[in-house]
Amino acid sequence: MSRTLIANEQPLSRIFSDEYVFSIPGYQRPYAWTTEQAGELFEDLRDFMKGDERPLPHVPPYFLGSIVLIKEEESPPAIVVDGQQRLTTLTLLLSAIRASATDTQVRKGLSRLIYEQGDVIVNTANHYRLTLRERDREFFREFVQHENGITRLVQLDRKLSDSQSKLRENAKLFQSRLADISEAERVKLAQFMATRCYMVVVCTPDLDSAYRIFDVLNSRGLDLSATDILKAEIIGKIPADKRSHYTKTWEDIEQDLGRDDFGNLFSHIRMIYRKAKPKGTLLKEFRDHVPIVEPMGFVDAVLVPLAEAYREIAGADYSSQSGAEVVNANFAWLNRIEFKDWMPPALAFLSAHRNEPQEVSRFFVALERLVYSMMIAKWGVNNRIERCSALTASIYSNHDLWALDSPLLMTPREKRDVYDALSGSLYETHSARALATILLRLDGLLSGGGASYEYGTITVEHVLPQSPKPGSHWLIWFPDEQGREYWVDRLGNLALLTRKKNSSANNRDFEWKKQAYFAKSGISPFVLTTQVIRVDEWTPEVVSRLQNERLATFERHLDLFDRADPIPRSVVDHDTAELADLDRLFYCKASEADAQARCTRGGVCVLKGSTGRAEVVDSLKARHGYSQLREQLLDQGIIVRTDDGRIRFVTDHIFSSPSAAAVAVTGRPANGWVEWQDGNGVSLREACRAAKADSV
Repeated sequence: MSRTLIANEQPLSRIFSDEYVFSIPGYQRPYAWTTEQAGELFEDLRDFMKGDERPLPHVPPYFLGSIVLIKEEESPPAIVVDGQQRLTTLTLLLSAIRASATDTQVRKGLSRLIYEQGDVIVNTANHYRLTLRERDREFFREFVQHENGITRLVQLDRKLSDSQSKLRENAKLFQSRLADISEAERVKLAQFMATRCYMVVVCTPDLDSAYRIFDVLNSRGLDLSATDILKAEIIGKIPADKRSHYTKTWEDIEQDLGRDDFGNLFSHIRMIYRKAKPKGTLLKEFRDHVPIVEPMGFVDAVLVPLAEAYREIAGADYSSQSGAEVVNANFAWLNRIEFKDWMPPALAFLSAHRNEPQEVSRFFVALERLVYSMMIAKWGVNNRIERCSALTASIYSNHDLWALDSPLLMTPREKRDVYDALSGSLYETHSARALATILLRLDGLLSGGGASYEYGTITVEHVLPQSPKPGSHWLIWFPDEQGREYWVDRLGNLALLTRKKNSSANNRDFEWKKQAYFAKSGISPFVLTTQVIRVDEWTPEVVSRLQNERLATFERHLDLFDRADPIPRSVVDHDTAELADLDRLFYCKASEADAQARCTRGGVCVLKGSTGRAEVVDSLKARHGYSQLREQLLDQGIIVRTDDGRIRFVTDHIFSSPSAAAVAVTGRPANGWVEWQDGNGVSLREACRAAKADSV
C-alpha cells in the first residue's frame, strides 16, 4: 500500500539524477527569481563553502530548503508543486559553472547533473533532469541545459518574455560572479553543490494531496502569489485534454498584463462579487465570494473579457469606430487618481458594452465626473466602495444608469459638497497628490484637452505666499491679514510647476517668481501657470477673477449646476442618513399644495406637475434660508407661478432633505418627515425606518 506522503533529505547529486524527472506543470507561475535572489543564493553557497577549509566530505551539509512533488514511489516522473524557482536557478548556476570550466571531465560531470545525452546508436533522446512549462521549455533547453547555451544566452539582445528575461539576467550575474574566482574554486563550488547541498524532498502520489500540502506551505509563507494558487485550483480542475489550452489562455493574459497588474485584476474581480470593503486576504475572499461553478466558464466568461477591459482601461487603449479618443482621455484621467475603487464598475461596464461606443463614451464621461467629485469632496474609502459596489450591481442588473437615483449620478447634496470643497481652502484640506491631480484636471479642461502631462515632477505652488516678507509687494496688494488668509489656499491662488517646491523661492517678489520660478524662458507648460505669468500684478481682484473662472470650469465639467441650495442648518434634517430608496409615491396635500415625490437615498425628488402655495408666510420670511430657497427655484425655472395663485414644478427636482422639499411646496416651516405620506397615510419617516429594518 503506497504512502500518502514521503519526505527524504537528498543531496543535489541524487536530486539531479535518474531517480527524478522533474517537470513544471502548466498551471505554475513563470520563473520569477530576480538577480537579487539569485545573487543571494550564490553568495550564501560560496560563503558557506569558504568558511570551512576541511575536505569536502567533512564540510557540514548546507540545507537548500524543501521541494514538494507529485510522485509515485520508485517512479522517476515528478510534477513540481513547489520548488521550481530553486531547481531552475540551481540548474542555471550549474550550467554557468560548466560554461566557465576548461576541464572536459568537469564539463561532462556537470552535464550529467543537467541532462543525460541521448544515444544515436540505440535511438534514445536527451533525458532532461528538469523540464519547464511548455512556454519556456525549448528556450531553457537550448540556452541553459545544452552545452554552450549560456554563452549565447547572455548575448541575446532580442525582446524576451518576463521569465526568459530573468533567466538571461541571472545567467549574466552568475557569469560575472564566477569570473571573479579561480577555476579551482569554481570546481570546488560545483563539487560542494553536488555532494554537500541537501534538499528535503516531499512526495505525494495524487493531485488532491499535493494541493493540500501546497496550501499548507503557502500559509507558512512560501513565495507564491494568490493568483498562482488560484491558477492551480482552477486550471487543475479542468479536464486533462483541455487543460493545456486553458493554461495557455491564463498565461497569455498574465504575460500581457504583467504579474502586478494581473494580481490587481484579480483584486478587482473579487470586488465585483464581494461588493464590500475587503476583510480578509485576496485568496480567502476570492474563494468565499467568487462563484466558480465551472472552471472553463470562469476563464472564458469572466477572466478573458475582464482582462481585456482591464488592459484597455489601464493602458487607455480602447478602440472603436467612433468616440475612442474621448473614452481613452477619460481612462487617462481616471488612472491618475490614487484610489482604484472605481475600477470594478469600469471593468463590468466595458466588458459588457465594448461594442456600443456611444454608451461607453457616455458612461465613462459620467464615471470620471463621479470619481473626481469623490476625490474633491474627500469621500472616505467605505463610502467610495459602497457607491462603486452599488454601481457594479446596477450594471449587472441592467438598471437604468441615467435614472435620478442611479449610483452613477451625483445627488444635488453631493454636488453641493463638491462645489463647496472647490470654493474652499483646497491646499489646506487636500493631500499634495490629490491637489496636484485636481489642478492637473483643471489645467486639462482649460487647455481644451490637448495638453500632455508626462513630467517626472509636478508640484503645486502658491502665487501669493503663505507667509509674505515684511515690506514686500505682497503686503501692498494684500494689506489685510484676514484677506490674505482667505485667498492664499484657494483655487485662484494656486499654480503648477515641473520642479520640486523651493521654500526660499516662494517668498520672492511676484516679478521674479514669474520669470525665474513659474516659467522657463517666459513659458510654462501649464495653462494655470500661464494665467499667472500674463498678469502684471497679483491683487485680490485678479485672484477673485481666476477663482470664479476656475470654479466655473469645474462647475461645467462636473455638472454642478443643479446642486442643492446652501440651506442653513435649521433647514437641513439632522437624520437625513435615514433616507432610503422606496418604490412608492409620497404626497404633500396641505396649504394649497398638491405635490407628489419619490424618496431616494440622495434626497426627496418632487415630481414635475406638483403644485404648492405661492405666498411665503411671515414666519418663513424671517428665516432667510427658506425664502431664499423659493426665490432660487423661481430663478432657475424649476418652479413657475400659475394664474390661480400657486406655484408649479415644471421639472423633477431633488431636495437634499425631506423638510426642504416640504418647505418649497408649502411656503411655510414644515417637518418633511411627517408632511410627506404615502397613499396609505404612512409617513416618510415610518416608511424609511421600515425599509432600513427589512434590509438588516
